[in-house]
Amino acid sequence: MKLLRLNALPSHTQLEKTAVTIGNFDGVHLGHQAMIHQLKAIAKQQNLKTVVMIFEPQPLEFFKGYDAPPRISSLREKVEYLTELGVDYIAVAKFDNSFRSLNAEQFADILKEKLNAQSLVLGDDFHFGKNRQGNSEFLENYGFQVHNLETILAEGERVSSTRIRQTLAAGDLALAAQLLGRPYSITGRVQYGDQIGRTLDFPTINVRLNRHKPCLNGIYGVDVMCETTSLRDKVKADHPDRLGVAGYDHSALFGAGHVGTRPAIQQAQPEWRLEVHFPDVSANLYGLLMRVTFLNYLHGEKNYPSLEALKAGIDDDVVKLLEFRQNTPTFPF
Repeated sequence: MKLLRLNALPSHTQLEKTAVTIGNFDGVHLGHQAMIHQLKAIAKQQNLKTVVMIFEPQPLEFFKGYDAPPRISSLREKVEYLTELGVDYIAVAKFDNSFRSLNAEQFADILKEKLNAQSLVLGDDFHFGKNRQGNSEFLENYGFQVHNLETILAEGERVSSTRIRQTLAAGDLALAAQLLGRPYSITGRVQYGDQIGRTLDFPTINVRLNRHKPCLNGIYGVDVMCETTSLRDKVKADHPDRLGVAGYDHSALFGAGHVGTRPAIQQAQPEWRLEVHFPDVSANLYGLLMRVTFLNYLHGEKNYPSLEALKAGIDDDVVKLLEFRQNTPTFPF
């Protein structure tokens, strides 16, 4: 797979003839996966390369800023999932004032001149260009072969990024996994936090979210893997008598995950955090790239009246999540 930045492509760049699909691909869910499978089938029939064109930031993030819907997946995660699906190119279009001002013809010219597109695979309600003036019929008249994917259903309802956001917000991790085709996870590097967890006797890792806000909120049982090494081996090397609780993968650890803004802690500027406490672990994990997979929703974020109440609440959460791990010997979904 090759990653292309459309705004940085030299004007003389000429790709091989391609089949292209276009969208946000937030979550790379079952509907997106069906689109990629169709794209690859058409490309194989016509001897074309495959291109997935995505927007960064996502258009609603450009228009609405912090009020935009929360992201299911970061750019890194999208690229990883699309790469696993076996596409040849991922073309990232920088969504800015210049790009938003493109009319339908200018947008079609990008597909033709920069991506050398011959065939397009589009959603059933795809629109593009300034004021959404372009559609599949316009592109067919412009000379492209256009294939529209029918709506993908799960349990009688359309699979969509909006539905997945709602499902994650409701804490239904099993249904979210069904709609995504995999358990929901967030990937990010461990960064320095404010060390408040240590003062409460519950040290945590602070995982960079790489999005303005997440789809989840609350306390979760999580399975954590390091993307570059065995997390369990790393912990064993740092402190062999404090190995923590084994995760579901042989290299993973089980932990208590928190996603939220920590209302019980006074802050000049509340910010979204993903923090994980590993029971009975002492290790230096800063800088490591972690994948945090969400397994069990315990409850939403609470605004405790004092730090003492917060500490008691965390202690109770950890006990309940360890009971979940003990009572759930195999991966829950």
